[in-house]
Amino acid sequence: MPEGDTVYVAARRLDRALAGSRLTGTDFRVPRYATTDLSGRGLDEVRARGKHLLFRFGGGLTLHTHFRMDGAWHLYRPGSRWRGPAFEVRAVLSTSQWIAVGFRLPVIDLLATSEEGGVVGHLGPDLLGDDWDPVEATRRLSVSPARPVAEALLDQRAVAGWGNVYKCEICFLRGVNPWTPVARIEDLGALVNLGHKLISANRRSARQVTTGDPRPGRSRWVYGRLGKPCRRCGTLIRRAGPSNRADDRVTYWCPRCQPPALPID
Repeated sequence: MPEGDTVYVAARRLDRALAGSRLTGTDFRVPRYATTDLSGRGLDEVRARGKHLLFRFGGGLTLHTHFRMDGAWHLYRPGSRWRGPAFEVRAVLSTSQWIAVGFRLPVIDLLATSEEGGVVGHLGPDLLGDDWDPVEATRRLSVSPARPVAEALLDQRAVAGWGNVYKCEICFLRGVNPWTPVARIEDLGALVNLGHKLISANRRSARQVTTGDPRPGRSRWVYGRLGKPCRRCGTLIRRAGPSNRADDRVTYWCPRCQPPALPID
C-alpha cells in the first residue's frame, strides 16, 4: 500500500496540472457513476488527506479516491499513449491541457464537499497536513496500551500517513521490537516525532529514504532486507507475516537491535 508521502506527491502533481482548469470530459468506469458527466465543472484543487485523495470541483462537489494496494493516477498530454491497459482504468478526467487517468482505483466516491468528513473524518492527525498535531497523535496511539506498536503505527485512525515501510524503519531506529505493547514504549512522543521527521524528509520525492543515502540498496535500514546483515550490528534481518511482500502486515526487524520487550503485567 502506498505510504502517505506517495499520496502527498501525487496530490501535488495533480494539483499543479489540473487546479484552475475546467473539465472538458470525464469517464467513470465503475457502475455507480457510469453515466456521470462532470464536463464544464472547474477543478479548484487536489489535496491529500493521509492516504486519501480529494479532487474538489466548483459547485461543492468532491471526487474521493484511495489507492489501497496498487492504485495510481497518471497524467498525460492529450493524444499521448497511456502507460497501462484500458481494462485497469477506473476514472478519466480531461482538461484542455491534461488527461488524468486513474488505474486500479478500488475506491471512487462522488460526494458533496461539505460531506468529506464521511470518508476522511475518521482519520487521525495527518503527518503531512497543515494541521499536524504530534500531541494528539501520541494520545491516539496510547488509547490501546496493549496493542503492538507496529500495528498501532499502521492505524490511520491514530495517525494518517504511515505505511509498512515507515512502520519497520521507525521501530528499528528507536530500537523497539515491533511487537512491543504501546504501553512499554519509553518515549512514545519521541517515536512519533521521529516518524514525522522521516516522512517529511520524503515529501518531495516519496522514495522512503530513511538512511540518508538514496543510492539503490542503501536507502533503508531493515525494510525489504530479509537475510541481509543489519547495518548496525551485522545480525541477519528477519521478516514475519504473509509471504506476499506487498502485504502491509509484513514486518522486518533486527532481532539483536530490537530485542523483545516484557509483556504488560
